[in-house]
Amino acid sequence: MNRMAPFSSPLLLGFDTMEKTLERIAKSNDGYPPYNIERIRPRADGVSEDRLRITLAVAGFGEDDLEVTAEEGQLVIRGRRSEPDEREYLHRGIAARQFQRSFVLAEGMQVKGASLKNGLLSVDLVRPEPQRMIKKINISVRD
Repeated sequence: MNRMAPFSSPLLLGFDTMEKTLERIAKSNDGYPPYNIERIRPRADGVSEDRLRITLAVAGFGEDDLEVTAEEGQLVIRGRRSEPDEREYLHRGIAARQFQRSFVLAEGMQVKGASLKNGLLSVDLVRPEPQRMIKKINISVRD
């Protein structure tokens, strides 16, 4: 039985990028490293903006081992650790493999900063409230 692509209907025009985004999300369903996503409460000064924080458990990774970039509408977090060859493990239970975790960003989302503390990498995102623009359109009707 063939599986039909979700946006293959001829009535759905121009959804190519959304279909590619969904495919990319489905492929990146690895559970490493574990992460949380939380909504941050509105600021006290009354500015209403959508604020989020993504926190990844990256035990054993230093700042030089981590890379956080925003590219092509997605947040990409990469971790690469170089292991010294002189270590001999009797038991190795702490994962230290390299990783790439991607999050698709909604239009207008901006990365505000990232910090590493106690083995947790926190990335703050914000979506400023859109400015309301009212444009008056003059229409003339001719007989």
